[in-house]
Amino acid sequence: MSSMERLETGMARRRSKKKASRHSRGDHLTGWLFISPLVLGFILLLLVPLGMALYMSLTDWPLLGQAHFVGLDNYTSIISDQEFWTVLGNTLYFAAGLVPLNIILALLLAVLLARNIKGAGLFRTIIFIPVMTSLVVWSIVWKYMFATDSGFINQLLQLIGLTGPSWLYDTRLAMPVVIVTSLLKNVGLNMVLFIAALQQVPVQLYEAARIDGAGRIRTFFTITIPMITPTIFLTVIMTIIGSLKVFGQIYVMTQGGPSGSTKVLVYTIWEKAFKLFEFGYASALAYVLFIIILLLTLVQWQLRKRWVLHES
Repeated sequence: MSSMERLETGMARRRSKKKASRHSRGDHLTGWLFISPLVLGFILLLLVPLGMALYMSLTDWPLLGQAHFVGLDNYTSIISDQEFWTVLGNTLYFAAGLVPLNIILALLLAVLLARNIKGAGLFRTIIFIPVMTSLVVWSIVWKYMFATDSGFINQLLQLIGLTGPSWLYDTRLAMPVVIVTSLLKNVGLNMVLFIAALQQVPVQLYEAARIDGAGRIRTFFTITIPMITPTIFLTVIMTIIGSLKVFGQIYVMTQGGPSGSTKVLVYTIWEKAFKLFEFGYASALAYVLFIIILLLTLVQWQLRKRWVLHES
C-alpha cells in the first residue's frame, strides 16, 4: 500500500470516528430529552419540596409571621411531647390491625377467585370496585352506616333485639371501625396482585404434589405460599406504608376522636400545620414519619432474604 493510500485510509477512519461520535452525542441528547420531563418532575415535585420541608422543620415558622431558625428544637420537642407518643401508638395500632387482616383476607379471596369458576369475574369486580371509589365518599357512607341512632348497622342489630353501641364515639370501638372500613376499601388491590401471582405458579408443581399424595393444605403451605413470596413481600411493604400514612378516613369519620383515640400521625401533621399554623413543628413531624417508614422498609428489605423465594 502506497503512502497516498495509507493517508486516504487514515482520513477515512478519522471521518468515520467523527461521524460515530456525532451520532453518539445525538443519541445521548435524544435520550436526555426523552427523560427530561421525569427528571424535572422528580427535582421540582420531590427533591425541592423535601429540601424546603427539611428547612422548615428547623425553623419556628407561623403561617403569617417571620420564620426563625431554631435548629433541632422541633425534634427535641417532639421526643419530649407525650401527645406524639400517644399519636404514634395510635398509628402503630392502626397498622398492626390493618396489615395482617388485609394480607390474609386478600390471599384467601385470591385463592377462591383465581380459579376459572362461574361468577369469579363478577366477584372480583365487586371486591375491586371500592379501590376505585373516592376515599372521602367511602368514608362518609360508612360514617352514616355506623351512626348511633339511625345507622344501618345498629338498625340491623335492632331487628334481632340488640342495642347497637355508639361505634364512632366509643374510645374502644372507634379505631377498630376505621380499621374495618379501611380493610374493605383496599383489600381488592392486594387480591388482584395475589391472583396474578397465583396464576404464575407452574401447574407441574401441583401435579407432582398430587402424585406424592399431598393434600390441599400441605400443597398450599409448601408450594403456593413459597412461590408467591415476592408478591407477599410487595403487598406487605405497600400496605404498611399506606397504613402509616392514613388520614382521609380519620378526618372524615372521627376527626381524631373520641378523646384522641384515633388521632394518627398524618392527622396530627395536618392539625399542627393548618389549624395551629405551626409549620415548622408539622414539618418536623413529617420528617419523623418519613424516617419511621424508611427504617421499617429497610428492615423488611434486609429480612426478605430469609423468606422470599429467589432471594439470596
